[in-house]
This record gives sequence, structure tokens and C-alpha cells, in this order.
Amino acid sequence: MIVYEYPFNERIRTYLRLQHLFFRLGDLVGRSSPTDHHFAITTLFEIMEVGARADLKTDVLKDLEKQKHLLLAYRGNPSISEQALEQVIAQLDACFNTLKEQPGKTGQALTELDWLMSLRSRVGIPGGTCEFDLPVYHAWRHRSVEERRADLQRWIAGLLPLAESVGLLLKLLRDAGTPQKVMATGGHFQQSLPQGRSYQLMRLRIDPRQGLFPEISANRLVVSVRLMTILDGQRVQPSTDDAQLEITLCS
Repeated sequence: MIVYEYPFNERIRTYLRLQHLFFRLGDLVGRSSPTDHHFAITTLFEIMEVGARADLKTDVLKDLEKQKHLLLAYRGNPSISEQALEQVIAQLDACFNTLKEQPGKTGQALTELDWLMSLRSRVGIPGGTCEFDLPVYHAWRHRSVEERRADLQRWIAGLLPLAESVGLLLKLLRDAGTPQKVMATGGHFQQSLPQGRSYQLMRLRIDPRQGLFPEISANRLVVSVRLMTILDGQRVQPSTDDAQLEITLCS
């Protein structure tokens, strides 16, 4: 099944983008070619760009604290595993304390590496990282796999508190939803949302054998899904077939 996620607010949109970038970064660092490590560095720069928001760290800390208070209310509930509950609360505490102790914005320590910042200023230029532009970077690319990977892991270390915090918040959010199977009649599905309840994320699961992908729009009142298909690998057009979907609304 392919999972598509749609955020209902800008904060969750930022969290999803960060998690997407952290997953990509981890994948690229684990590879061995200089080209893969080049794109690991550009992904690192993307994370720094997203993390440069002044209120991001504050938002994450507030959400960690909010989740902790919500879970504390379940203490003593006979239908809740106390061991599992305490484990999650401990994870929230650990993420909160580690992130709070980290000075400055995400990746701020990396801005002190002059050659890395000179690379950052040129990655957006087509061919701007050639050896005649950045000989220091050209030399770095010719280091051994172990040396390059060690550098990358050292640079990433300062980003891990944010990665772990965002990952935990998104996991708790996803786990809070209940999946429901629905039918997209004629390739379209629409559902009104109950008043007085605020959803943050919608998850949509589609069987890839159907050859469909969704175009999603949503607000606090209604969600709408239009299923699309690609003809001959070229043209995109709406599907008119009935299709089964699995939708999870997370609040």
C-alpha cells in the first residue's frame, strides 16, 4: 500500500517536510559514492533552511510538553498499559530536555565552517560546485568513504535532537487516528468533518495495483479526494472508476 499524507496546518506541514528530509539524509549518508554524499550535504542545507524558522524550536518544545500532559491524564487508567505509557512519557521528556539544551537554531554550529557555507552558497547555481569553483570541496570528495561519512555524521549530530523530536510527535499523531475503509465513487470521495473537532493530519492508503494517485484538498469542514491516473506514462487525467481507499484522520 502507498501512504499519502495531507497536513491540515502549517506546523504539521513543516514537520512532515523535515521528516522527509531526515529520511533522505540517512539514506544518502549510508551510501558510499561521492555523488551520494554530495546530495547528502545538499539535503543537510535544506534541513538548515527549514530549521532556520525562529519559532520552529519553540513549536516543537510546546508540542512535546502538550503531548506529555495529555498522556499524564491516562495514568491510573486500567485500560492503559502503565509500562507503555511511562515509556512514551520518558521519550517525550528525553526529547524535550535534549532539544531545549541545544543552543541556537537548527544547524547553527555548521555556519562556522567557512568552506561548507561557501558550498551552500553555490549549490543552487547550475554546475556551481565544479573543482575550479571549489577546490576544497573537490578535495573532500576524493577522501575515503570512511572519512566522508565520519564528517557527515559529525555535522548531522547537531540535527538529531530535532529529528528525534519531530519523529516522535508525528508517530504519536499517526497512532491517534483510526483507519476507515471508504469508496471513491467515480474516482471522487468527499467527507464532512465534525464540528468542534480539530484534525491535524489525514493519511490515505491506496493499493498501487490500482494505478491511481490522489489530489487532496481539505479544510476544517470537509476533505475531498480526487483520484488521478497516468495514461501511457505521459498524460495525467481524473479517474472515473470506483476505488476503495483507507482514510485515517488524526487529531
